[in-house]
Amino acid sequence: MSCPALPEGFDFTDPDVLHHRVPLPEFAELRLAEPVRWIPQTGNVAGFQDEGYWAVTRHADVRYVSTHPELFSSTLNTAIIRFNERIERDRIDAQRLILLNMDPPEHTRVRQIVQRGFTPRSIRALEGRLRERARAIVESAAGREGDFDFVTEVACELPLQAIAELIGVPQDDRAKIFDWSNRMIAYDDPEYAVTEEVGAQSAAEIIAYAMNMAAERKRCPAHDIVTTLVAAEDEGNLASDEFGFFVLMLAVAGNETTRNAITHGMHAFLTHPVQWELFKAERPGTAAEEIVRWATPVVAFQRTATQDTELGGKRIRKGDRVGIFYASANHDPEVFDRPEVFDVTRDPNPHLGFGGGGPHFCLGRSLAVLEIELIFNAIADAMPGLRLAREPRRLRSAWINGVKELRVTTS
Repeated sequence: MSCPALPEGFDFTDPDVLHHRVPLPEFAELRLAEPVRWIPQTGNVAGFQDEGYWAVTRHADVRYVSTHPELFSSTLNTAIIRFNERIERDRIDAQRLILLNMDPPEHTRVRQIVQRGFTPRSIRALEGRLRERARAIVESAAGREGDFDFVTEVACELPLQAIAELIGVPQDDRAKIFDWSNRMIAYDDPEYAVTEEVGAQSAAEIIAYAMNMAAERKRCPAHDIVTTLVAAEDEGNLASDEFGFFVLMLAVAGNETTRNAITHGMHAFLTHPVQWELFKAERPGTAAEEIVRWATPVVAFQRTATQDTELGGKRIRKGDRVGIFYASANHDPEVFDRPEVFDVTRDPNPHLGFGGGGPHFCLGRSLAVLEIELIFNAIADAMPGLRLAREPRRLRSAWINGVKELRVTTS
């Protein structure tokens, strides 16, 4: 292998990198020359008292790490690859209570409970209501004069309303969830002026809100998913605090990621007009999966080696952090034909935008795909002539491929 031509000191988790672009050329360099590479970090910039992490960039290696939790733990340092450098270790450790950051067998126990809310029957039961909501969201935006922000007027609404429908959050409270989740992930973006403390407080607000819901359902059971998950702890259901952390995860995993997939998907359509015309004419069932591959809202998560092992020809030491870069895996030419092309008819499409398989494969995949399909069908019906008014403003983040604003116009 040749040495990858990376700039000196280049770090894939530097928030300034994702603030401007997803580093696809650098990922390509690593996949070709050094698919598992040590990325040094100094000064505790990621919030961990260590010297860096291994960047894993090939599709096959990302899948391997994802499907071997006995070798690569989500719990030891959590799945978040970079925190603010001022974070205290106890705040990192507290996040082990979130499903995303659990290992088997605890992860298995909690997932078996919460997946009751994501059965095919549960998702089908939501479809009619979400179709009507998607239509109403888009028709409201279509009636605006001049340009408008696609993120706040369209992309964020259906994921929030879907969560509200799923777990029984009153629609009037959806703005609270939106605000709290934004604050939790925006600590790297100076525009939001959000400190680690504010982010932690927002997380606490979500947990408290959800725990109050759980307590109410225990007192007064209803025919909803909250009752199913919490009403009888001694029958294998969630404790109130476990439900609180589950809703905390949904606020990011079910809201931020789908919202950004929809936003990136719209931008892709508007900058690839042939694909937009094809979609409007044929409505291919493969479109949502390609939108997720193209967007890859979560650029990377991490795992921590539980023992000395080998990956991609490199010796990984016990305790080393390992970054699994889904954005790179989703552009691996060994897996995808012309991965640089946005093609809504792509099939097969074994992307890792919902995770690399294994125990942490996205619980809400079917719901996310449904939301994406519904919203773009509604846009194609009510705003077929939508145009880009301004290039997107990106979120400054270490691990989320986020868009803060996307101005569009129907005129």
